Amino acid sequence: MKHLLLLFIKAYWKFKPKDKPACCIFRKSCSHYVYEETKRKGLLAGVKALRYRFNNCTYGYELYLNPISEKKQMLLKNGEVLEEEEIAKRLLY
Repeated sequence: MKHLLLLFIKAYWKFKPKDKPACCIFRKSCSHYVYEETKRKGLLAGVKALRYRFNNCTYGYELYLNPISEKKQMLLKNGEVLEEEEIAKRLLY
């Protein structure tokens, strides 16, 4: 089953239109993140990663400047805070 999920992600990469802009809010795209988690940790970890990204890689986040560190952070709708290094570059500027 692990290999089926990896194959599905590879097919997505192959058939996804190249001219379609990225819409992921994370620095590492959702498909790449899920692929790596599945390959390293197995099917269950891959499915959990997919569910996490699907639930959080949507609108409903808040981007703000941390007054202490003076770095941008993102508050996800689940309450988790992402550091600047984890946020998609297109959202930082």
